[in-house]
Amino acid sequence: MNIKDVIRSYRVVPVVVFNSIDEVRPKLQAMLGGGLPIAEITYRTACAGEAIRIAVSEFKDLYVGAGTVINAEQAEQAVGYGAKFIVSPGFSTAVAAVCRAAGVPYLGGCATPTEIMTAIDSGCDVIKFFPATVYGGLPAMKALAAAFPQITFLPTGGISDKNLAEYLAWDKIFAVGGSWMMKGTPEEIKTKCAQALAIAKSVK
Repeated sequence: MNIKDVIRSYRVVPVVVFNSIDEVRPKLQAMLGGGLPIAEITYRTACAGEAIRIAVSEFKDLYVGAGTVINAEQAEQAVGYGAKFIVSPGFSTAVAAVCRAAGVPYLGGCATPTEIMTAIDSGCDVIKFFPATVYGGLPAMKALAAAFPQITFLPTGGISDKNLAEYLAWDKIFAVGGSWMMKGTPEEIKTKCAQALAIAKSVK
């Protein structure tokens, strides 16, 4: 099963921010304990690259991706450390080129028709829609989907357990990304991940 099929099967992508390496193992263990084996580790902090390296090398049951990737250098580093997918807040043709050369899926951020056309030209069929609620949420994506039926969406930003089911009920949602389940103690993270997964499974 390829990584896109894995993400589509779980339908929830935890967005993980590590402020120190000490957080990596307990948070990832908690996430796995909650039944979610996918981690989008973001390049928002200085330790992101090392966190990806540790996650890939020590957590063999985890599908590790890199998020908030904004340039080719970060993409190359993440892929070099073993990241299985790359996510960006916006769309970068340079990052898309790195991913295409490495055979790694790129989920670049798009919020306008022009950006979606750029993504399609770069060979992408799944786009990140961020920040989802700020840019109009489901109504905006449904309007865009009318023009681009070949595209599915990974909305992130403003989504939580409160509206997760509503998003997942639409068939053009590839999966939903969010950080809400990764906040708190390891035990809280485990519980929130299990709850998110349960909601995802409940939506037909």
